[in-house]
Parts: sequence; C-alpha cells; structure tokens
Amino acid sequence: MEQFLNDLVLQYGYVGLIVALAAGIVGIPVPDELLLTFVGYRVAQGYMSYTVALLCGFTGAMLGITISYVLGLKLGLPILQKYGRKVGITEEKINRTHTLFEKYGPFLLMIGYFLPGVRHLTAYFAGISTLSFRKFSFYAYFGAFIWVSLFVTIGLRLGENWHFVSYCIHHYGAMLTLTVLFLGITWWIYIQFIRKTKQNQI
Repeated sequence: MEQFLNDLVLQYGYVGLIVALAAGIVGIPVPDELLLTFVGYRVAQGYMSYTVALLCGFTGAMLGITISYVLGLKLGLPILQKYGRKVGITEEKINRTHTLFEKYGPFLLMIGYFLPGVRHLTAYFAGISTLSFRKFSFYAYFGAFIWVSLFVTIGLRLGENWHFVSYCIHHYGAMLTLTVLFLGITWWIYIQFIRKTKQNQI
C-alpha cells in the first residue's frame, strides 16, 4: 500500500491527490484516509506544502461529493442499485445509508466522511431526496474540510509513524465509527435543543 501511495504522490503530485480523492468519494476503491495521512507525512518530510495539500485535498473531496450529489439528483436510486456493486457499493450499504439519511438528513453529509461505507453514499441520497444545493454544500463542504484537515495534520504530526493510522482503521474501525456517530448525534441533538429554546423565547 505504501508503494502505491508513494507512486501516486511522486508521479502525479497535487493533481493526483485531487483526482484520487474525488474518485474515492464517488465510489472507486481508494484508501482515502491513508492517502491523506501519507500526504501529511510527505509534508513533514518537506516535499509538499501543508497549505497546498489541504487546498488540493479539500478540492478533491469537494469535487467527488458534488459529482455524487449530481448523479443522485439526475439519475436517482436505480442507477446506484444497478452499477453500485461494480465499485463496491453493495445493497446492504445502500439500505444502511438510506436509513441513516432518513433519520439524520443533511447532518449525515458532514460526519459521513468518517464512517466507512457511508461517505460514498450520503451525497447520492442527498441528490435523490432533492436536497437543495445550498444546504448540501454547507454540510458536505464543511465536513470535507474537517476530514481532510484532520488526516493531513495527523500524518504531519506522526511523521515516520504515519502507518499507525492504518493499524487503527484496521483494528478499531468499528469502534471509531460508533464513536464518531455517537458524538455527531449528540452534537445534532444539542443544536436542535438550542434552536427550540430560542424559538420558545421569541
């Protein structure tokens, strides 16, 4: 895996980062978190710029999530069910994300990046449900910024030990997913509570 990431970054640089992240979010099998962490490691080595890496990573994530949204908006669920399996998007993942999106709506766009098998589908369902582009972009792009910044910075701080992220994802992926989901739902409930409190005061 390290050789693949090294070749990708060395040969295609920042452009490769943009294209790979966009493809990964659309559904092509790409180790997104590992790629971002490796880029952070390259920043630590002095081969890449931290600011440019963040901008390119954000651009790739934003591009990929927007393409998914447009596909969902224009083509709907049938195209996802028909061709999704070819890029690893199974019926089980589709049903699970659909259920989550019905419960938590656009908020899932923001935390979906941290949920394996979910970030590839949230934008599709945002498009399928005809969520307005303004609302979609607010949640999706904000989540992309946090996601990209977090993993690039982790790679920068870990340096030579950047592989530790791969170990954590492999061994504690389910636990991390549940933790992020719990924190996200708690935050969402808190925001809703504050909003209702303000409405009652008016």
